[in-house]
Amino acid sequence: MTAPATALDAARRRRDLVAAAEETCDVLVVGGGITGVGAALDAASRGLRVTLIEAEDLAFGTSRFSSKLVHGGLRYLATGDVATANESALERHLLMTAIAPHLIRPLPQLLPFAPGVTIRQRSAGAVGMALGDALRLHARTPRRVLPPPRLVGASEAARLFPALHRRGLRGGVLGFDGQLVDDAALVVAVARTAAGLGARILTRVRAGRLHADGATAEDALTGERLELRARAVVNATGVWAGTLDDGIRVRPSRGTHIVLDAAALGHPTAALTIPREGSISRYVFALPQRHGRVIVGLTDEEAPGAIPRVAAPTDAEIDALLETLNRLLAQPLNRNHVRGAFAGLRPLVDNGAVSSADVSRRHLVRASTGGFVSVLGGKLTTYRRMAEDAVDLALRHRGIAAPASRTATLRLVDDMAVRWSAPGRATAPPELSRAEVEFAVRREGALTADDVLERRSRLGLVASDAERARPAVARIVAETLADLR
Repeated sequence: MTAPATALDAARRRRDLVAAAEETCDVLVVGGGITGVGAALDAASRGLRVTLIEAEDLAFGTSRFSSKLVHGGLRYLATGDVATANESALERHLLMTAIAPHLIRPLPQLLPFAPGVTIRQRSAGAVGMALGDALRLHARTPRRVLPPPRLVGASEAARLFPALHRRGLRGGVLGFDGQLVDDAALVVAVARTAAGLGARILTRVRAGRLHADGATAEDALTGERLELRARAVVNATGVWAGTLDDGIRVRPSRGTHIVLDAAALGHPTAALTIPREGSISRYVFALPQRHGRVIVGLTDEEAPGAIPRVAAPTDAEIDALLETLNRLLAQPLNRNHVRGAFAGLRPLVDNGAVSSADVSRRHLVRASTGGFVSVLGGKLTTYRRMAEDAVDLALRHRGIAAPASRTATLRLVDDMAVRWSAPGRATAPPELSRAEVEFAVRREGALTADDVLERRSRLGLVASDAERARPAVARIVAETLADLR
């Protein structure tokens, strides 16, 4: 059976790699996270010839380690950054109504009125949700997509999040935001949509040096050196952007989450919003996930020094998340309840702020002295706007004529949606079926068992789940790759 145009597999990679080395593309994108694949889709949807190279796998870096929220910017309202909040609300609207409604669901979020939440924090949270709803209205997101916030009584609050301590509970305010079924799945969907429009999506190809007319690169699978020619180049490598553009100062901030069993929290059906002690703008969230899991996060810690291949949570961060969560629980949890932990590095633009928590989440798009364009900062929710701005500048800078962006109404490929189920009283993750592993290899560009476990199925969020499934997954991946040769 002929593979669809959106399919990414090892055979297509080999063909596209040869073509990329022989031809001159219009736009070369470096980086296969959400911003990079977004830029590739934006350029391809304008009818341009596009090549994307990624040193590892799709969503290998920061993009797979988010809170999996498509949020309207409540935090930014709390700090007075109305522009960022408004941009977030508008992009959330586009994602939930036109671009990826099959990958996002409305998530109820409870801010409890409990002894661990001060009157000031309750008031600020309620006002913030009301202002956030005003942004929802301004973005024209209908109530059927995102209901407005409302007050709830103590019994409903306890039903939504059963692990809450009942003593002193006075109800709360319930708001709604968007939740991705999975952040890595969004990256893969954007990449496949770009591929369907002709973009070459080349993983395991590492950029060495960027210049105005292309890049030197290396095929990580063979060691072959490549000279890739392009009319315009976009550096979308996130926290690694400064290694390719010495005019950028990246200030990485580590965001850590822990993974818990939903059963330990009474199988909540709403997320819990917990203000950090003494703050009205910083929160910890307990977010229900698929397969009976809850992730709790996130931190905002300075991460100076060399950029690691994969960031690691610290013991202090894990303990701090548990401590914040336990302020509101009837039965405190301990380290034995933590099934897994993960961390990502935010690629913040250094603006000289004292704390990384005070660094703006606005994105930066700039033309480098080397003639290429770099884009970084921002957040997952606004990836589409970041990509549009980066491609616009790259085309202007290089004098390339092209139509305007059309990604605001371009729906992402949705043949992968059957894999995902909404959070609920699910059992622990089952091992993957053969069909799911084959789909990851034949359609989603997976080349290794790690690609499947860590970035297609996400079993890797709990190491014991991944190791239990690894032998069978590795065997099926090898058999499928052999069939593609």
